[in-house]
Amino acid sequence: MERTTCCVVGGGPAGMVLALLLARAGVEVTVLEKHGDFLRDFRGDTVHPTTLSLLDDIGLAERFARLPQRRVTTVQLPIGPDRTLVTVGNIGALHGRYNYIAMVPQWDLLDLLADEARREPSFHLRMGTGATGFLIEGGRVRGVTHRTADGATGELRATLTVACDGRGSLARTLPELGLRHFPCPMDAWWFRLPRHHDDPSGLVGGLGDRFFTALIDRGDYWQCAALIPKGTDAERRAEGLERFMTRFAEAAPWLADRSHAVTSWDEVKLLDVRLDRLRRWHRPGLLCIGDAAHAMSPVGGIGINLAVQDAVAAARHLVRPLREGRVTLHDVRRVQCRRRPTTVATQGLQQLAHTRIIEPLLAGGTAFGNPRRARRMTELVTESRWLNRIPAYFIAYGALRERPPAESLR
Repeated sequence: MERTTCCVVGGGPAGMVLALLLARAGVEVTVLEKHGDFLRDFRGDTVHPTTLSLLDDIGLAERFARLPQRRVTTVQLPIGPDRTLVTVGNIGALHGRYNYIAMVPQWDLLDLLADEARREPSFHLRMGTGATGFLIEGGRVRGVTHRTADGATGELRATLTVACDGRGSLARTLPELGLRHFPCPMDAWWFRLPRHHDDPSGLVGGLGDRFFTALIDRGDYWQCAALIPKGTDAERRAEGLERFMTRFAEAAPWLADRSHAVTSWDEVKLLDVRLDRLRRWHRPGLLCIGDAAHAMSPVGGIGINLAVQDAVAAARHLVRPLREGRVTLHDVRRVQCRRRPTTVATQGLQQLAHTRIIEPLLAGGTAFGNPRRARRMTELVTESRWLNRIPAYFIAYGALRERPPAESLR
């Protein structure tokens, strides 16, 4: 049996940011990460302006800037019968030093955070160690049981356990937290295609008959997402890879010359899109943040940004109670009270995009109900410099930026 002050379950962006901020403030923190390393293929490799500003605040901006990255400043969608690409969100036009999204392999970001955290004597990272259950005594979570990659088991007791282990979180099995699901009209296929130097840049959309794509500029390749109606993965795959790539080329004609680059369904990964959140993010001794508390739709690509901001808010509210060794239910409830309105507002906008744009398009209809209304909405966004900044601001910053605790700054 071992003990720590704060046990962080999950070494993703939220878990590593929280652990770094707490360790810098002198809190003993132990991170349990079930994988043996960070070298995995992540879909979410976007680092948004709020996270870039956070890295600046904690003195990591220069080291982050040296990482290989691609900077994205525009969001483009195909508009009109000729599907001309039009910029509907110009992140580069926003004020501030970080008016771009950095596309960085997530393992590089996590390695950076882990390396910095290891400088703190109160930080401990256990790779290849997954939480298997909660230690509950007297109605309070007192830590976790865990298992290593070689099968060894143990217990880690903690003043506070923070679930940062995503939408498959162990905490979601606790019925008292009340998981609430919202309808999602789509799933997503992820794959890669080569990128040429004369291709468009930034975040680019493509539209076909009952087919919608989102393309992320990664420099030498495109990270591609193809949206399909919910639950139709097996049916669509049965139609054959050639038919899929033909439909994809119709949605993004300028990529038709390299559609042959995908040679097997093994290269096309399914994302089961979910939109949900816990009614309660906490119970005595336990707090959930990030996807463990609220799984986000890929619309806007803001899930990581939201999770990191959860971590910053949690660090600010919990540093003092953790240093004193007394974390009350009121302390963890404050984190949910702070972050829940932003989560609800963001998920509301994503639901609106689902029902008014994605669902009609996947059903063979028109976004916003009819072609005239869709055209008018597009004109308003593209012709108004202020309206054009709304989707850009939403993607770049979300609804609320959190500030790290003063004890964590260098």
